[in-house]
Amino acid sequence: MPHIDAVAAHIGPGHDNTDLLYLGDRAAIYRLHQGQLDPAITQFEEVLSDRRRVLGDNHPDTLTSRNNLADAYRAARRVAEAITLHEQVLSDRRRVLGDNHPDTLTSRNNLALSYRSAGRLTEAITLHEEELGDCRRVLGDDHPDTLTSRHNLALAYQAAGRMAEAITMYEQVLTDSRRVLGDDHPDALTSRHNLAYAYRAVGRVAEAIILHEEELADCRRVLGDDHPDTLTSRHNLALAYQAAGRAAEAITLYEQVLTDRRRVLGDNHPHTAFTETQLRAARAH
Repeated sequence: MPHIDAVAAHIGPGHDNTDLLYLGDRAAIYRLHQGQLDPAITQFEEVLSDRRRVLGDNHPDTLTSRNNLADAYRAARRVAEAITLHEQVLSDRRRVLGDNHPDTLTSRNNLALSYRSAGRLTEAITLHEEELGDCRRVLGDDHPDTLTSRHNLALAYQAAGRMAEAITMYEQVLTDSRRVLGDDHPDALTSRHNLAYAYRAVGRVAEAIILHEEELADCRRVLGDDHPDTLTSRHNLALAYQAAGRAAEAITLYEQVLTDRRRVLGDNHPHTAFTETQLRAARAH
């Protein structure tokens, strides 16, 4: 990242170097996954502006930048903007790339995620189910994008209260992710985490705690203590402790996570605010 930033600063704005634009997009994705939402959005917007100028609106790289910016808006809880942009990108990718192109399938998945974030669950589930069917047909059952689609459909089922379907799908996706990607792949870790979260939601708290503790240990080993996914695992383990009546352990863990989220993500990140809210609720009880 320091090298990429130094090259960008040296070349300056207004260039037409497509390799540097690619690096800028990758750097913004890294920042997004590290929870650096404001810097990521700024960089996505800059790269998108330059790609439009250099490559045109319909170039696949420009479409990718628009998709990635919409993802960043969703992560920052700017859901209305995310939906508008995802809908536009999906329409353009269908026109430019075709319905069966992997990027078009990705756009459909990401639009469904934004619908879920906005509470438009029926639309989200319908779109996820359609997109999953096409992923299986175009990419195959074991393609990582198909596994992601199955996982995201399970998320939508869970949000809609269809817990039995969600848990069954989580369990199947976890088994297949371990087989295809390996136990330590970030997607496999995410599947374990969300399965544990679903177990807690239906009262299977002891199973949830065991799975959360195992997944947290692996997150720390694979991703590091300060990775946003590790912080999320610690937060949700605290939720499970709280559900099990282990209030003191939950409060201690919330306090630690809040300190680390403030340091890593900043005071204004949505995840920081969520931990602060849960800590207050745990103390009140």
